[in-house]
Amino acid sequence: MTLLSADPAMQAAKELSATLFTRPWVFIRGVPALKFLPPEGPPEIAFAGRSNVGKSSLINALVGVNGLARTSNTPGRTQELNYFVPEGYSGAEDDLPPMALVDMPGYGYAKAPKEQVDLWTKLVFDYLRGRSTLKRVYLLIDSRHGVKKNDEGVMDLLDKAAMSYQVVLTKTDKIKAAGVPRLMSETLATIKRRPAAFPEVIATSSEKGEGIADLRVAIALAITL
Repeated sequence: MTLLSADPAMQAAKELSATLFTRPWVFIRGVPALKFLPPEGPPEIAFAGRSNVGKSSLINALVGVNGLARTSNTPGRTQELNYFVPEGYSGAEDDLPPMALVDMPGYGYAKAPKEQVDLWTKLVFDYLRGRSTLKRVYLLIDSRHGVKKNDEGVMDLLDKAAMSYQVVLTKTDKIKAAGVPRLMSETLATIKRRPAAFPEVIATSSEKGEGIADLRVAIALAITL
């Protein structure tokens, strides 16, 4: 994906992305159930994906704060909707942040107790269906595995809810460089006829920093649409 463009909206998004992601970000709240959600106000961007797809690492790379989102080699560690905002906002009605990032529990993790998995799944899906300030979901796909059946299930839900989503390939440094364009093409073909899918794929590596600038601009554009 290339975000180089003379389009005024794109140029504005580039400028906004610099403002959003050059200041420190902080964790403000973990949400174990919908009743604990913050009041709806600023736009929200959420990150979804299978367990251990690299959501926390991507968020850390995105905001440039190591350790902001907790990472783990243990799938299923993130069990709440974790909210992050730029530092310096009080949370008062007249002092809201420009946006919030939401790290959602991973799906498709089968080793936890079924009851726990069901609770996580319901929380995520209810949030996706009912949050009016949610502007876009970034659906993370591990480059080593490509789109799996449970990813397609989430796409089905997002399409049904008419919730805009964009696919982000993670861990591209773990596959051969020559395979990245082919994987992007295959992924685009998979989402081509999906009504809520944004028709561009972003390839990223949190470890190498690749694609992070493109993702920042894409987010800035999404919250201004």
